Amino acid sequence: MDKYYYVVAQLPLLYFDKETTMTTQMFLEEAEKWLSSRDFAILSRARYDSTDIEIKKPGLLRQYVEWEYTFRRELAAWRKSVREGMDYKPESFSVSLVKEGNPLEVERAMLKRRWDFIEQAEPDHHFDLEFLILYFFKLQILEKLSLFNKEKGLEIFQKISKVEI
Repeated sequence: MDKYYYVVAQLPLLYFDKETTMTTQMFLEEAEKWLSSRDFAILSRARYDSTDIEIKKPGLLRQYVEWEYTFRRELAAWRKSVREGMDYKPESFSVSLVKEGNPLEVERAMLKRRWDFIEQAEPDHHFDLEFLILYFFKLQILEKLSLFNKEKGLEIFQKISKVEI
């Protein structure tokens, strides 16, 4: 536990949709130096988009995975209701989250909703494994956001959509 203080103290602050010098790989390399092999195994397998609920997961990780599962289940139910012309009001998110904007904006909004859930859990964790898991989730979200590059996407789209005659 005392080794967590050193790891956490050296981590840069993370902000949604802002670049950071820390990568998930750098984070894991540093964490491996300080964590027990058991804790590192838990940390390195943690994914912000996982819905795999295991009994062995620490409380916070299990809580997040259950929230993610519910979020996806409600999203699927809402999408199905839209296709079928029915009305469905999800409990874990506002319909405006997924209704307004293009697919990229919706994806960013869903990542922001996850980020907000993570930030709500952070005040209860400071120098423990759960804090490191939450931090790792944020890094994963930032890496996902970094893939949303409009210019690069347009370039790839133009390459694959060229039709040679």
